[in-house]
Amino acid sequence: MENGHGCARATKDVSLQELRDTLAEFSKVRGWDQYHSPRNLLLALVGEVGELSEIFQWKGEVARGLPNWSSKDKEHLEEEISDVLLYLVQLADVCGLDLGQAALTKIIKNAQKYPVVNQTTSS
Repeated sequence: MENGHGCARATKDVSLQELRDTLAEFSKVRGWDQYHSPRNLLLALVGEVGELSEIFQWKGEVARGLPNWSSKDKEHLEEEISDVLLYLVQLADVCGLDLGQAALTKIIKNAQKYPVVNQTTSS
């Protein structure tokens, strides 16, 4: 399915590798690779995180699932979260890192650092 921008709209789970490959092709055909140094991608990522933060800045606590948000607000959030993800995937790629494997390794390290503590309740 086309989204109007010459890219297929995903209707299935998408892997990080698929995102990486699609982004690489997107940048290559536009001649943007020359601008995608690790530093430039990091600065762009930080900018996008700022835009994402602005969405929540004055909302206070927000319920899971965003039940009180309009579809327009949810779409805006989706776009900004996507921007953050796309820059992160590109940054990992230009640094030669396997982002998916790095994330799984980090979860394992966190599990060791923060083991499950059995909690018992007293009555």
